[in-house]
Amino acid sequence: MRVLIAPDCFGGTLTAREAADAIATGWREAKPDDAVTERPLADGGPGFVDVLHAALGGDIRYISVTGPLGKPVEARWLSVDNPHTDGRRVAYIESAEACGLHLIPAELRPESCETATTRGVGELIAAAVDDNDVIVIGLGGSGTTDGGADMLAALSDAGPRTGRALTDISLVAASDVENPLLGPHGAARTFGPQKGASPEAVERLEAKLAAMEVLKPVSDIPGAGAAGGLGAALLSLGATMTSGAGLVRELTGLDAALDDADVVVTGEGSFDWQSLRGKLITAVASGAAERGIPCVAIAGQVSVGRREMGAAGVQEAYSVSDHVGSVQKSIADARKSLIATARHVARQWSR
Repeated sequence: MRVLIAPDCFGGTLTAREAADAIATGWREAKPDDAVTERPLADGGPGFVDVLHAALGGDIRYISVTGPLGKPVEARWLSVDNPHTDGRRVAYIESAEACGLHLIPAELRPESCETATTRGVGELIAAAVDDNDVIVIGLGGSGTTDGGADMLAALSDAGPRTGRALTDISLVAASDVENPLLGPHGAARTFGPQKGASPEAVERLEAKLAAMEVLKPVSDIPGAGAAGGLGAALLSLGATMTSGAGLVRELTGLDAALDDADVVVTGEGSFDWQSLRGKLITAVASGAAERGIPCVAIAGQVSVGRREMGAAGVQEAYSVSDHVGSVQKSIADARKSLIATARHVARQWSR
């Protein structure tokens, strides 16, 4: 069989490349005669720059920016001459490099959930302005819910120092979710608890976002709630909102790889209801469905029902934590656990 392995990263345990390698290793151990192709992916969150660099080449640039806790962190972006943009030079920025949840220790999150800053994202954009015609900002994995206020402030401060106006640049927000800014499915109420916010803090964050006048005209646009409202802030600057997973699907040549596959295996850390709202698994499953080939998912944890996953194009989903016995065991040796699960999946799906 021709098997395509196309996962996202697995939370804070494995990068997309590491996850693809682990799944491929397990599959080959179970079915050594199968032809296995690895295609690690991303949807705008962590791994966005690495995945696109592997696919497009280009130059990785490094800069020290303000991290989510106000201390300097080293961040990267990718600058590349992209044939998909008529020869215009494109910068690909991963917002999580500057404001990612992984940059905030777990014990500090209940406090930082209301103070974490996106200033570093603005500093990354300002650094990329001079020698790029298009700037694509991947949204996902943030530890912030400031509505992009600090990003906007950083861009305002940097304006007089840049040799080129931001209005001369095409901005693209590549979102991993379709959530609006406010309401029950908005930035604060949906993602705030994941960033350490108590119910009381969630309501304070919701009120703060609702009070930001600059965001009101764009608050209902799908993706405005991405990265704690960073999506809305970019929309307020005139950015075009696009699916991060769809963009990566196009730029990495995923469709060509799907054309040559008999089965595709995708995955991520948690396959839940949010996965069905613009995240990577749905993009992979959609491509597989268009070709009439089965798509199976492997995730650290699975909480999506069969009907929902079937509607999204996923035939079956396998939980690593269920397979090895517990969440703790699956995290203790994430690679070994994923390999073991992949061996099991291969025995089920390879002819």
